[in-house]
Amino acid sequence: MFGKSPPNRNETSPARRLTLRIFRHIPCVADNRPRIDTFLLDETPGMTLFLALTLIRDEQDPSLNFDCVCRAGVCGSCGMVINGQPGLACRTLTADLPATITLFPLPGFELVADLSVDTGKWMRGLTDRLEAWVHLAAEPNLDALEAPMEPELAEQIYELDRCIECGCCISACGTAQMRKDFMGAVGLLKIGRLRLDPRDIRNDADYYEVVGDNSGVFGCMTLLGCQDVCPKGLPLQSQIAYLRHEMMRRSFKK
Repeated sequence: MFGKSPPNRNETSPARRLTLRIFRHIPCVADNRPRIDTFLLDETPGMTLFLALTLIRDEQDPSLNFDCVCRAGVCGSCGMVINGQPGLACRTLTADLPATITLFPLPGFELVADLSVDTGKWMRGLTDRLEAWVHLAAEPNLDALEAPMEPELAEQIYELDRCIECGCCISACGTAQMRKDFMGAVGLLKIGRLRLDPRDIRNDADYYEVVGDNSGVFGCMTLLGCQDVCPKGLPLQSQIAYLRHEMMRRSFKK
């Protein structure tokens, strides 16, 4: 769905002069109209897009807005559209990009300012809507030992728990851009993870009520943009296909 990045440049080659074209707009400021600002920057070995943006903010324009926390691909806050493809600034080497880099905020989320969007509000709303937490049969006894779990099952659950809610999959999803109620791969992944958890008392009939319509698993057009851009390499394609299969089986039983 998205074009491939050029191969890494040789670190010993002369430093490039990078041109960064960055979307600028602050919705809450009156008369602040959307525009593209251009910045020039000398590339350094090992430079990430996060470091490039930090240099621009420190040395050229302190008003530039973008989000960052961990700088290690764990928090997911630095998601943005990089030359037309959603990705994390801290995980993107400028050496993997052309000398001209165009940056936009992630679509599908509320714009805060420039490259900063509010993914937290969207993700919180999704969690509340899906009730994406383990539903226990009784209040947990905090003094009791945890119930044992087979290592293989624990590994499967952990694999799906690695989602950092960066929002890249939502921004790359055609359905999510057309249907604001579509839960996207991140929502379906949450349900897939809860179905695996033996502590959750819900069954497929309960899950069908949550994801068994066009705002859920049957709204996916299988374009797999989510799979292409997931920075954690999560098995989104297989999870969506499996969950759709299981919900189809449930629909025939109704």
